[in-house]
Amino acid sequence: MRRQSIIERFHEHEELAEKFYALDVEILRTLDVASFCNRLPQQVAELFDVPQTWLTFIDDSKAARFVRGKGEALLVKRDSFVGLFPQPDRPLVANENLAPYFKLLPPARREHFRSLALVPLHLDGELVGSLNQADPDPKRFNPDYNPIYLERLAVKLSIGLSNVIAHEQLQHLAYHDSLTALPNRRAMERFLNAELARVNRYGGEISVAFLDLDRLKVVNDSHGHDYGDALLKYLADGLNKMSRQTDLCTRLAGDEFVLLLPQTDRANAEGLLERMEAQFFKSPLKFKGQSLEVRISYGIASSQEEQHPAALLKLADSRLYEIKRRKKSI
Repeated sequence: MRRQSIIERFHEHEELAEKFYALDVEILRTLDVASFCNRLPQQVAELFDVPQTWLTFIDDSKAARFVRGKGEALLVKRDSFVGLFPQPDRPLVANENLAPYFKLLPPARREHFRSLALVPLHLDGELVGSLNQADPDPKRFNPDYNPIYLERLAVKLSIGLSNVIAHEQLQHLAYHDSLTALPNRRAMERFLNAELARVNRYGGEISVAFLDLDRLKVVNDSHGHDYGDALLKYLADGLNKMSRQTDLCTRLAGDEFVLLLPQTDRANAEGLLERMEAQFFKSPLKFKGQSLEVRISYGIASSQEEQHPAALLKLADSRLYEIKRRKKSI
């Protein structure tokens, strides 16, 4: 009997090791938050035969801004979440008095389980959420349940979460300006190429506005680069707020910005930029006790004039240059 028991335990451990290996492979393949939120809970459910598996995150945690709106991951208030983890570094199992855990469940699932296992997820040492496993069998997760597998799961998933968020941050930096958080030149070129291909295939029009901030050097020399940076961020925020959802506002470098305006002819683009210019003129930046004027110059070109991306940008840039030249001569 004892020999049979040892063999059975050996096979159980071997089977568990294979499942964790399969999970390791899936974690290594997962490079984006959406896949982490959608595919990994499903993988855990299939590997370990758990009827219900899902993710919950604290709504103001470091992870929340990356996972918000990604699949079925839920966001809950910090106080509600932390109160359920008396030991933030340890998994939790329960099969009695389960009502307090309902807040971690999608409403449709709340009455369909009798035992629960919460696996904490950490990011940079902070408790940010949990992988939740629920079963209608009250004996599946109970206070006598061996926590070793859950502890291993917590470590693996926390490492996976850290990896995918680091990857998303790198992706974000690759296509966004670090100072203003606007899309950068690379993102602008991809968007413009795609929009011009759409125009060529389906018709319509796109306008491009090349824009820069007047007198940035004067501000930097007179007040310091922190004032200049604040002015650039103020301009970026204003351009974003005044643009439509379908538009793309980008920063190229220094004081140069490009607005891509799909389904907009040159006349309407001119009207938009005039409104932006007027709004910035009457709303100076208040920074460290100073009032800084926000003056912009811009040049606009339309796909009705040029179809090639580089030529279209060059035409808008040349019109900006001409306006700047005129301002200097006044």
